[in-house]
Amino acid sequence: MSTSVRKLRFTKMHGAGNDFIVLNGINQDLGGITREQWQKLAHRQFGIGADQILLVEKARRPDADFRYRIFNADGGEVEQCGNGSRCFVRFVLDQGLSTKNPLRVEVAHMVLTLRSHPDGQIEVDMGAPIFEHSQIPFKADGLASKQEFHEMLYALPISKNPGAHDDWIGVLSMGNPHAVQVVGDLSSAPVTTEGPLIEKHPAFPKGVNAGYMQILNRHEIKLRVFERGAGETLACGTGACAAVVSGIRRGMLDTPVKVRTRGGELHIAWGGIVNDVAQSVIMTGPATTVFEGETEI
Repeated sequence: MSTSVRKLRFTKMHGAGNDFIVLNGINQDLGGITREQWQKLAHRQFGIGADQILLVEKARRPDADFRYRIFNADGGEVEQCGNGSRCFVRFVLDQGLSTKNPLRVEVAHMVLTLRSHPDGQIEVDMGAPIFEHSQIPFKADGLASKQEFHEMLYALPISKNPGAHDDWIGVLSMGNPHAVQVVGDLSSAPVTTEGPLIEKHPAFPKGVNAGYMQILNRHEIKLRVFERGAGETLACGTGACAAVVSGIRRGMLDTPVKVRTRGGELHIAWGGIVNDVAQSVIMTGPATTVFEGETEI
């Protein structure tokens, strides 16, 4: 029985250290690739290596210029990736797929507006944060809660040990689910030990990104995120947006906010809720091409 071999052209990119394999699905066929094959491509020892894989495709909606899809390192498809959206813009412009600026791109549940600035920074209108539990999704039944300024916090049990610490988290969606907590010292935060427990906690039916935020001042934070399906990454764009929104709602931050991640800086602005309508979150940050190549699957 013969096994067919396919060659794929790819571009390796990163946004503040959050790294991606970007595939052009307009000029090459990406159909029929399995979850196991996505995993192999993302594997850092046996593949190209990446936190996520981005697929650039033709738009299906009349109000969008392109569509892009996101696969985590575990091979699962997810709804949104903020750092990936900036790399998407850089890829489309550098590859000559479009000369439009700004661009409108279709992701799982929304259309994003993305703009390239002369200094190379990419600005993304990430849309409005979502707080409705059914849309996150989040199940708060049985969890202790408390109000902190405009934010409702929930005590998330992450240990079966009696008397163990519960994490007080703010919960929201930026097109994907986030659980955000404030810590005093980010360097000693239990990101890699508690993060996986939060990611798969039954309160989050579709999993969640676990964010740990240290507040430096009212316009600056440090952030680490244990990402759903990818583990801790050097930066998380939607995680930065979620952390800033949560911090503003808790009365701890004022817009705009500089977010210092282990991979670089992101700048987040959010106008809050005006006349009961949540305003869009604006994220600005870098997008860098590392190399291009061809691989076989």
